[in-house]
Amino acid sequence: MATQQAGIAHAVRGDTLADILERVLDKGVVIAGDIKIKLVDIELLTIQIRLLIASVDKAKEMGMDWWSTNPAFCSSAREAKAPAASDPSNHLSQQA
Repeated sequence: MATQQAGIAHAVRGDTLADILERVLDKGVVIAGDIKIKLVDIELLTIQIRLLIASVDKAKEMGMDWWSTNPAFCSSAREAKAPAASDPSNHLSQQA
């Protein structure tokens, strides 16, 4: 009696976490969801979640660069927003 071994082909890729992270940041991932709480057909609460995971370069490519104008994230935006200390008209307007 001859025994036959069936070959099982596995689709195994040697992707590491770094490879997967690089691919996600390069392409970008969008996660969207809505949560609605209703009681007797009256909507009490709606939460809309939109999450984009992408690299900074990819986000800039898509036209998203809010961090470059936000003073909490960018020192140049902070300096542009801060009034000049040596400007006497600024001092007078603060006293008024």
